[in-house]
Amino acid sequence: PESEVFEITDFTTASEWERFISKIEEVLNDWKLIGVSSGKPLEKGVFTTGTWEEKSDEISFADFKFSVTHHYLVQELSDKDGKEELGEDALPLPMQDLLCMNNDFPPRAHCLVRWYGLREFVVIAPAANNDAVVSESKCNLLLSSISIALGNTGCQVPLFVQIHHKWRRMYMGECQGPGVRTDFEMVHLRKVPSQYTHLSGLLDIFKTKIGCPLTPLPPVSMAIRLTYVLQDWQQYFWPQQPPDIDALVGGEVGGLEFGKLPFGACEDPISELHLATTWPHLTEGIIVDNDVYSDLDPLQAPQWSVRVRKADNPQCLLGDFLTEFFKLCRRKESTDEILGRPAFEEEGKEVADITHALSKLTEPAPVPIPKLSVTNMVHSAKKKIRKHRGVDESPLNNDVLNTILLFLFPDAADKLADGFENRASTSAGNNPPPENEDYNLFSQFKSAPSDSLTYKLALCLCMINFYHGGVKGVAHLWQEFVLEMRYRWENNYLIPGLANGSPDLRCCLLHQKLQMLNCCIERKKARDEGKRGSVSDRSPSGASGDGAKGGDHSGDNPDKEKEFGKSWESWSDSEEEFFECLSDTEDLKGNGQENGKKGAKEGSKEFVNLKPEGRLHPHGKLMLLHPGEPLYVPITQEPAPMTEDLLEEQSEVLAKLGTSAEGAHLRARMQSACLLSDMESFKAANPGCCLEDFVRWYSPRDYIEEEVVDEKGNKVIKGELSARMKIPSNMWVEAWETAKPVPARRQKRLFDDTREAEKVLHYLAVQKPADLARHLLPCIIHAAVLKVKDEEALEDISSVKKIIKQIISHSSKVLRFPNPEDKKLEEIIAQIMSVEAIIARARSLKAKFGVEKCENEEEKEDLQRFVNSLLEQPEVSVVGAGRGPAGSIIHKLFVNAQRVPPVPPLEEELRRSGSQEERRQGVQSEFPPPTGREVILRTSVPRPAPYSKALPQRMYSVLTREDFRLAGAFSADTTFF
Repeated sequence: PESEVFEITDFTTASEWERFISKIEEVLNDWKLIGVSSGKPLEKGVFTTGTWEEKSDEISFADFKFSVTHHYLVQELSDKDGKEELGEDALPLPMQDLLCMNNDFPPRAHCLVRWYGLREFVVIAPAANNDAVVSESKCNLLLSSISIALGNTGCQVPLFVQIHHKWRRMYMGECQGPGVRTDFEMVHLRKVPSQYTHLSGLLDIFKTKIGCPLTPLPPVSMAIRLTYVLQDWQQYFWPQQPPDIDALVGGEVGGLEFGKLPFGACEDPISELHLATTWPHLTEGIIVDNDVYSDLDPLQAPQWSVRVRKADNPQCLLGDFLTEFFKLCRRKESTDEILGRPAFEEEGKEVADITHALSKLTEPAPVPIPKLSVTNMVHSAKKKIRKHRGVDESPLNNDVLNTILLFLFPDAADKLADGFENRASTSAGNNPPPENEDYNLFSQFKSAPSDSLTYKLALCLCMINFYHGGVKGVAHLWQEFVLEMRYRWENNYLIPGLANGSPDLRCCLLHQKLQMLNCCIERKKARDEGKRGSVSDRSPSGASGDGAKGGDHSGDNPDKEKEFGKSWESWSDSEEEFFECLSDTEDLKGNGQENGKKGAKEGSKEFVNLKPEGRLHPHGKLMLLHPGEPLYVPITQEPAPMTEDLLEEQSEVLAKLGTSAEGAHLRARMQSACLLSDMESFKAANPGCCLEDFVRWYSPRDYIEEEVVDEKGNKVIKGELSARMKIPSNMWVEAWETAKPVPARRQKRLFDDTREAEKVLHYLAVQKPADLARHLLPCIIHAAVLKVKDEEALEDISSVKKIIKQIISHSSKVLRFPNPEDKKLEEIIAQIMSVEAIIARARSLKAKFGVEKCENEEEKEDLQRFVNSLLEQPEVSVVGAGRGPAGSIIHKLFVNAQRVPPVPPLEEELRRSGSQEERRQGVQSEFPPPTGREVILRTSVPRPAPYSKALPQRMYSVLTREDFRLAGAFSADTTFF
């Protein structure tokens, strides 16, 4: 027979609600919030100075997600304090905190901390921002969930649930202890019931809510704070005018020196001042505040504190300059596209024959013009420009351009014609750099020294980009700059504002390139001067004949041949200069080469017949080993200067040669060009020398000397080459055997200045404005940091000093590498802008509080301290309240703001509510009606029955123009009720 089917309902499976409760309990367990909470009473101000932390987790009720967050003040726990306090009747800590008066009205804290004075609490809120628990039944369900969870776990930390929409900040909560419970409740209204705008109304609500059965109610203690807002700083115009652009032509930009960055905010960076007047400990009955009369006069308040509201992102000049310049880095156009024509084309000539392209560069330079005038030089460039566009279309007008060019090239100023030669020669050798840390920033930032041409150029481009035609102006100035560089190269004028010597690899690549060009000009200039001196001794016909002979021996180097035939004269006869040919005259050539061969085979007798050449000075007391003559230091060629991209190129080439024997040999040959040149110079200066002599001068550590006893028993010093020098087919030995005795001036040049200069000029000509901005951005950041440092030194703000240090260390990490990320560069610029804003705020406050005008030195210092702390702290208490020096200034500011002309009609309604307030205060007050009123009422009474335990009760109320909130915490005894 069929058995009957029973429907079995299993009541043991957990419902969604029970699961939710157990999840809450799990989280509380995980965070170790179970059991008795212990801690010391809160110290004064700890909510602001201490650190707050939070932990979060997610739980869900069915498919609705909640986030659980634990907010707590980090405290050092000492064991004994906790244990002493825990008596049998000890209240849970949160309940003790409700009555603690040390931290009323904290300036920066979570709203629940402000309303209830709690040091730790847990909030359960809908996880998604737009979700809200609005229906009453759901709110009650959540409240009963937390109540059960607290009861089950014995957790003493208050639990809150957030209800209604997030912006309303509505919380309901509960805290449980042994036999006690506190309920946290809240009222939030937009319109304020008139009976609750004053103290007596709020006291009535509080007493009714407590519903204490005792007849003489224990006294209620009160803390009151009224906040006044000052938005009218009308008596102060903001002192910083935007720079006057037209004034630039005279070498100034609106009072800014040309070549210095501007600084400061264009609008007032402080928008409001909030004055909070506080009565911290009042007992009920001391003060009258009802709808007819009020004792709360801000001037009589025992405590004043001030905070300032900063304008959001005030427009600051330095920040704007940096941002605009940084935007250039993202432009794609080339100079030609921007200016709408080929930038460097020849006037009227077609490029007829490519074979003559180099002849212009290698022909002897014309006799230099006695005075170098930038304007003359620019004139011819202008003619070319005008052919391609109307006269007035030029992005930079002539006056601006000439001002800039004279600023960049001061040696070109048209002063004394005869004094020019000296100026041109000394202009490149700058004063020794000052040894201070600011000056040496360039090596950290990889920019350029702050007195260099590159640095000035960066500033000029930055200024032009901001004021004079943006990217077009930049392209125009750059084109003029490159023309000037070529002009200087062709006419042997050194570039001013660059340190002598080979390129400084600590600087940016553009600076290195300019230094490289200067090296080329220096070499070319020295050659040309030498040639001018010796031109009278040679006949041109002889020269060409010699050139042809010289050419025979340089068949392996076709470039060299060309140069011979063209400009033999450009190699001089003086000892410091270098010849491209291997020998000066045929007989010397033959003599040298034959002797070289014999010398290697038959010892060094024949060498003595050679005339020593290219000696610099004797080398101390060293003697040659074999002939026993003094060892002379030879005149050697300087090694070729290198910029970092050339070094990189070279190392890549060397790396590509690989590790094969052939590759290694080739690599060694490439690297030993300089060594070979020095060996040849050494042989020429010391006829009859041997490799040991050379090693003793060139690499003394490779010559090992030791004392030995000879046959006669005398101690003698015997020397020999080191082990690495004795390796068979050693590079040094090979080079020594191939080296001929040729003085430096007759050797092949290690550094071909003509080719290198052309490379540099080409490199400069093809730079796009974006490339240029990237090259020069480190210089601009360097300049901005120096500017900020200078401005900070005037204000002396300690927090800014810290930030500047951070900026420097951050920038030196980012800028050290080529092509830093845009995001990192933006961070640096943002940091610099924030410092500028802080300094502008400090200046604004100084002006408003009249720090400079203050006669009394002591008062001035106090005010200065006050202004500095206003910048750094969220809220600053005013010493002496309304009667101290700062207080009286604030009072004056409010009085002056009250004397403002009639109010616009929109505000009249607000003013009407204010007029009732003024009526209540009995006189036309010097202060406006308070923008915010906050009241905290506390007491400790037995609830709910007269014989219950006396427990803390607290109500906080805040009243502003659009908002009225009451936040109450009411405790009840759960054992004796």
